[in-house]
Amino acid sequence: MRKRAVQEPEKKSETSDLEDRVVTIRRCSKVVKGGRNFSFSALVVVGDRNGKIGFGLGKANEVADAIRKGNEIARKSVIEIPLKNNTVPHAIGSKFGGGKVLLRPASPGTGLIAGGGMRAVLDLAGIHDVLAKSLGSNNPINVVKATVKALSMLTSREEVLLKRGVEKL
Repeated sequence: MRKRAVQEPEKKSETSDLEDRVVTIRRCSKVVKGGRNFSFSALVVVGDRNGKIGFGLGKANEVADAIRKGNEIARKSVIEIPLKNNTVPHAIGSKFGGGKVLLRPASPGTGLIAGGGMRAVLDLAGIHDVLAKSLGSNNPINVVKATVKALSMLTSREEVLLKRGVEKL
């Protein structure tokens, strides 16, 4: 008589419900004796549209491998951000390299006013109403890193009151 293998219930990880989006793919060439060798880098952003966001830069000799690596790196770097009525709780600015970003809360119905890499990050974070401006460099890698840095610096009203030692009003 053969024993049947008992199937274990699938463990659902917190990263399985994340959506991913490829922001940019770049090609690099290296000239060697036999010709040119191409390699690719892919910037991938992941998020659950509910306050969790992460990004990753994958590099490989094939586009599909670069995207897969970027996706894995992005899922490992997920951070949680505070949201207030589908917008950011307060205005914030951030800089990474040559890329500068400004994020300001907006009233409901305004929509996502942002472009390029910022739009992908804010959309996957679940922010529906925001006024955003990218200043300086338009390099998508630096813009995405500056946006994620700005979102990580956001604080909720409760966190500020707790730091000040004030009870909830």
